[in-house]
Amino acid sequence: MAEALKIAIAGGAGRMGRTMIRLVQEADDLTLTGASEALDSPHFGAPVASLIPGAPASFGDVGTAANRADIWIDFTTPAATLAALDALDSLPVRAVIIGTTGFDAQGEAAIERAAAKFAIVRSGNFSLGVNLLTLLVEKAAAHLGTDWDIEISEAHHRRKVDAPSGTALMLGEAAATGRGVALADLRLPPHDGITGPRTHSGIGFSVTRAGGIIGDHSVLLAHDDEMITLSHRATDRSLFARGALHAARWAAGQPPGLYAMRDVLALT
Repeated sequence: MAEALKIAIAGGAGRMGRTMIRLVQEADDLTLTGASEALDSPHFGAPVASLIPGAPASFGDVGTAANRADIWIDFTTPAATLAALDALDSLPVRAVIIGTTGFDAQGEAAIERAAAKFAIVRSGNFSLGVNLLTLLVEKAAAHLGTDWDIEISEAHHRRKVDAPSGTALMLGEAAATGRGVALADLRLPPHDGITGPRTHSGIGFSVTRAGGIIGDHSVLLAHDDEMITLSHRATDRSLFARGALHAARWAAGQPPGLYAMRDVLALT
């Protein structure tokens, strides 16, 4: 039997972190070696078992959490993720799974540099369904003319801090790729006030933040006399954690580089 992959999880006391730890604990081929928390977190220094019964180690800094890990999994904030990548540079970690969203251009460049050392799987969404949806959106945009309007809507819980969501931007990138243009050249500003007529070729976004919505995404492709809607609804937060662990298993065998979930799932 192959040795279990050693997993370290960023932000282990958060909702996604706790879900990830529970799933690692349940897996025969994975083992938890550590979990990090911010220095000012009330959980810093506390046993992980205080939140997840049976889990080893204590919540510490990145160096402590990852000093024996093969894989680092990070669904935190851009600043925390980038700081972790710097700290991992001197540790034995060989692959990194990034579910954090909201990076600016400098952050994007830093991740690309880190991919020279680590196999990095980065995605705004680790769901199989969402990644299949991006492929469908790309193909639809490629086959429909620019006289079809594209509007992407997303809804999440009230605690989400970035907008549009990373998944919505993935869908926008997919639509733009289908049209052979960069999203930055097609993205429309928010529809607010007297904005004038909509340009056909642009891609619009709308955002809802309310209650405990896990994640709803919809892509509307609209012509004057017909419409197509492609959508996805998440009903269990654990699906993202399961997808991230699937990516971790895959990334463990890959050379350094920057990968997407389409690579993991062999979606073409």
